[in-house]
Amino acid sequence: MTSCRSLLLLVIFLPASLSSQATKDKADLIVTGGTVVTMDGAGTIYDDGGIVVRGDTIIAVAPRAEVAARYQAPQTIDATGKLVLPGFVNGHTHVPMTLFRGIHDDVTLNDWLYKYIFPAEAKNVNEEFVRWGTRLAAAEQIRSGVTTFADMYYFEDAVAEETKAAGMRGVLGETFIDFPAPDNKTEAEMLAYTENFLKRWQGDPLIHAAAAPHSIYTCSLKTLQDSSALARRYHAPILIHVAEMKKEWADSEKQHGMSPVQYLDKIGVLGPDTIAAHCIFVDEADRKTLAQKQVGCVHNPSSNMMIASGVSPVPELRAAGVALGLGTDGPAGSNNDLDLMEEIDLAAKLAKITKMDPLALNAKAVVEMATIDGARALHLDKEIGSLEPGKKADLILISLDAPNAVPMYDVYAQLAYALKAHDVETVVIGGRIVMRDHKLVTINEEAAIAKAREYKRTIANSLGLP
Repeated sequence: MTSCRSLLLLVIFLPASLSSQATKDKADLIVTGGTVVTMDGAGTIYDDGGIVVRGDTIIAVAPRAEVAARYQAPQTIDATGKLVLPGFVNGHTHVPMTLFRGIHDDVTLNDWLYKYIFPAEAKNVNEEFVRWGTRLAAAEQIRSGVTTFADMYYFEDAVAEETKAAGMRGVLGETFIDFPAPDNKTEAEMLAYTENFLKRWQGDPLIHAAAAPHSIYTCSLKTLQDSSALARRYHAPILIHVAEMKKEWADSEKQHGMSPVQYLDKIGVLGPDTIAAHCIFVDEADRKTLAQKQVGCVHNPSSNMMIASGVSPVPELRAAGVALGLGTDGPAGSNNDLDLMEEIDLAAKLAKITKMDPLALNAKAVVEMATIDGARALHLDKEIGSLEPGKKADLILISLDAPNAVPMYDVYAQLAYALKAHDVETVVIGGRIVMRDHKLVTINEEAAIAKAREYKRTIANSLGLP
């Protein structure tokens, strides 16, 4: 009897904190405090918010007090005084080309491809090259807040392995091109390799394997249709460059009697599984087709400016209802870095100056292009792009302590025009911390940098460069 009475008294006088803790829902990670910019449909911002993660998924986003009252987790991140956003989406790149960074600049796209890059790739690209280039790119992208990227290159199976090892999310396309590539020399080999690639990564939580016919100017009708058919057989995305230079448009008009967009539509390539990079030379009819076919498009302002290819009609594409994201393009010759925050800034300013209208593309719009609209362009908006229950826990913390970060009057303007990649402090992908307080967790950054310097000597020697 005495022991029962003691137990009763213990329960009655149990500290309130312990009693309430026992009733809290369990989670794996809680991000507490900070300004949570959800990028959801309502544009919800919590000035003092909290995010709750279980496994790789967000289960709650709410004011911090509500989160603290209801949830407990063994791991927490204090975001007080910081911005918390969905991870950025880099919608178009060629990540192993980090090792060609700066190899030859200040030329046209056509000259850059045929005189410099294609010969350099033929002499230097192998699976080991691709692995080290991807590791270097993963470090660079995580540091700039990118959690998901779309890639198009060779040995894409190796790109996928390194992307997964880094804990990143990727839509990764194996390239089809009508000349012997570094990994596959014939279309038959390309089809066989890509089919195995698509089979291997089906259902992976981080890797979305894709087929990537390079473009209409490097792929025959047969290559374009065969690669697209293969992708659709496995319900995989199709990545392709579209209308990215004036010569491509002029050649298409001459050879096919129609624009690149209309030609791709006619031969059955365009659809809700297609991701079209660049989309510079697209008229009103093209924009209508892209919207109707639910094609995702990716704007690459740095690349288009650097190679003087032209300016994508971003306001018109958005007005037509096209899902439009942002990309860096490859980190060699057509940009030279993988900093998506730079693209956010440039996209807004490029639209303003070309339209001579400061309202052509505002700060909120370009932040959307880097997050939720970027996810739509990759056809992944049900998984990523905003901080909402049921979506993957891909999020970033941005410090507001640097001189360029204060004062802050408008959060979207601060993100678009003031904050920089080096302000990204912590990155979480699928509930896993991959960078904390500027320290990379999943990548040996020092080894990747050292290897890049080694490759510089090898590549320069192969091309007779100093």
